[in-house]
Amino acid sequence: MGVSPQVKKPDVNEPMCPSRLVLEHVTSRWGVLILAALLERSYRFSELRRAIGGVSEKMLAQTLQTLERDGFVHRDAKPVIPPRVDYTLTGLGEEAARQVWELARWTERQVGAVEEARGRYDASRRESATSPSQ
Repeated sequence: MGVSPQVKKPDVNEPMCPSRLVLEHVTSRWGVLILAALLERSYRFSELRRAIGGVSEKMLAQTLQTLERDGFVHRDAKPVIPPRVDYTLTGLGEEAARQVWELARWTERQVGAVEEARGRYDASRRESATSPSQ
């Protein structure tokens, strides 16, 4: 009877944990926005680019490919002329999208408080920079 190696539970705080890369993919600026948009419905590439706004073709293509590789997005290429490719969320992608969408909505609600905190921080920095040293 062989001894099986003990599988270590993923821990995002560990430097080499593969969960860090997954976290990076789903919480990147474009990852969050792509996942959130696909929660609404499936999109073609150009529709998705317009829906997100500000994303370059290159970044959209790279992020979609990464999310597809990770199992969050399904790419459905239909053999028609002109070619048609639709992007949808997988079950795993839908679960991730709901999590990051909640965070995105929270940031929308809290942006005023964050801007106030930044103003207080910047003002205190200016004051300490102009006050004479003791």
